[in-house]
Amino acid sequence: MARRGLLIILSSPSGAGKSTLARKLMAWDDTIRFSVSATTRAPRAGEVDGREYYFRSRPEFERMIAEGDMLEHAEVFGNFYGSPKAPVEAALRDGRDMLFDIDWQGGQQVRNSSLGKDVVSIFVLPPSIAELEQRLRGRAQDSDEVIAGRMRKSRDEISHWAEYDYVLVNDDLERTSDALRGIIQAERLRRDRQTGLNGFVRALNTEFESRAGA
Repeated sequence: MARRGLLIILSSPSGAGKSTLARKLMAWDDTIRFSVSATTRAPRAGEVDGREYYFRSRPEFERMIAEGDMLEHAEVFGNFYGSPKAPVEAALRDGRDMLFDIDWQGGQQVRNSSLGKDVVSIFVLPPSIAELEQRLRGRAQDSDEVIAGRMRKSRDEISHWAEYDYVLVNDDLERTSDALRGIIQAERLRRDRQTGLNGFVRALNTEFESRAGA
């Protein structure tokens, strides 16, 4: 059955397991693709335009914003980052799902965009704040100062949980991953997303009529 694709927004505070859940979701269905962001920062060694990012000059990025060609954008440490609209629109028309790993501010912009009707937004909560801090420290990648900053930011991020369509508490990775897949499966079957449904029902009615006339 033909359908429009989903625009999947997955958000969480750092350490809640969002990245792991995203990887498991794409392993479950390899047709789901991450939305490639655009940025004004310079490419790093080994980065390829269109793979890690779409690398754009600042004037070009600002033009895209002015012309409404960005679904969402933000300026971080002097560089712009954002999601170009055109490749997402093409994917949705073709029935392909796009996954966005963005914060609540980016999610809000996307939900308010012209593609808002295709959005499925999911927020991932930690089972407790103590567990969240333990996960951050367990990475052994950040200093105490950086972890403290992440924890402060987490409080603000968690305060926006009610803006999302679905909220998952990641107290068990496998169970949460199963729930995430269930959300995607159900959303794909929504009547208004199945673009081939009208034609299918017409064919059923035609079959009824042919049987009645036989």
